[in-house]
Amino acid sequence: MKFRNLALVAALATVIGAPAQAQTEIQWWHSMDGALNDWVNDLAKQFNESQSEYKVVPTYKGEYDQSMAAGIAAFRAGNAPDILQVFEVGTATMMYAKGAVKPVAEVMKEGGVKFDPKAYIPAVAGYYTAPNGQMMSLPFNSSTTVFYYNKDAFKSAGLDPEKAPVTWPDVVSAAAKLKASGSKCPFTTSWMTWAQLESFSTWHNTSYASKGNGFGGLDARLEFNSPLHVRHFENLGNMAKQGLFVYKGRASKAITSFTSGECAMFVGSSGSYASIQRDSKFKFAESTLPYYPDVPGAPQNTIVGGASLWVLAGKPAAHYKGVASFFNFLSKPEVQAASHQRTGYLPITTAAFELTEKSGFYKKNPGTDVAVNQMIRKTTDKSRGVRLGNFVQIRAILDEETEQIWTGKKTAKEALDTAVSRGNELLAKFQAANK
Repeated sequence: MKFRNLALVAALATVIGAPAQAQTEIQWWHSMDGALNDWVNDLAKQFNESQSEYKVVPTYKGEYDQSMAAGIAAFRAGNAPDILQVFEVGTATMMYAKGAVKPVAEVMKEGGVKFDPKAYIPAVAGYYTAPNGQMMSLPFNSSTTVFYYNKDAFKSAGLDPEKAPVTWPDVVSAAAKLKASGSKCPFTTSWMTWAQLESFSTWHNTSYASKGNGFGGLDARLEFNSPLHVRHFENLGNMAKQGLFVYKGRASKAITSFTSGECAMFVGSSGSYASIQRDSKFKFAESTLPYYPDVPGAPQNTIVGGASLWVLAGKPAAHYKGVASFFNFLSKPEVQAASHQRTGYLPITTAAFELTEKSGFYKKNPGTDVAVNQMIRKTTDKSRGVRLGNFVQIRAILDEETEQIWTGKKTAKEALDTAVSRGNELLAKFQAANK
């Protein structure tokens, strides 16, 4: 008996002392904060618990422009992450970053994972596909611009809380009533250039840039100083003077002004749904973007926003196999459907959209299908999207110039003309560097 006990102890010691098989760590740098950071961490946790070979480690690296700059700097220094989340305006820059990127289609093939680009929503997948037809990155938190409004504030102002403003004249009228009822911020917008120039252009089937908004070649040049664009920013400028529109800053800074109840109407990302639902203490609704009813063909369709996941080059084969496994997990219909319903981001696969629709989610949560319906319409050469080199810097220029309108230092035409001129210089430099 004593011998058996000793043998058992020896066997247990051998098992306990044996080194565990080391997991391959996959570093994932992202820009999701607040409720979306919780979502990203939950996704990584779910994947890590579903298998034992790989461990995805998500790390928040600041706003989109900050994380992209950090990823590029890390690649040059030789310590880049395996996965880098890059917002849609960085797509052309990443596509032409020779030697820095490993195409997602290639990663999936080498990882032995079945990968069908046709399974993804065409308007989304097409944006991240190179001219040769190869899918370069994995659509992740794909969003589009939508209109949110505070139903309680509408009721207090004598507006119908079940009826969203449909046109820009409707927005101005509602804003005036909201101001008269005491609102200090009737209307605001986040991501000024994405919402009020890029999406505005495609929604009105109006060219943002030549060459099909950049899809047709590197010699594309900016065209967002058309009479319609100038008219829209003149209207926004007049609203600002009257206190009907309040500019709250760049990128996503305006969202807290809406969730706090300060601003009653808000144009922002469909991906803001999770934060608005979590942080708002009032009833709100989601609706389509406003449009000018006298513009032929409007409304058309909005464009993809958010970001995709890029795989950086120079990693061991085991890392790429892990990335392929993780991407396959993210693309599962049940995972995608759950993410879509939780965050407001688009379901990146048709199967996930159908699963959500079948579950009755859209009927239970009116308005949550707005983003999908705005995106799945047939596109034109003017509404497919905007894909330009040095796009991050062009957006920064637009922020600088349009801010001059709100302070009264420039007219809308002066600001947009200057932005076009400065932006075209950057496009010419990008074209020259990537011949």
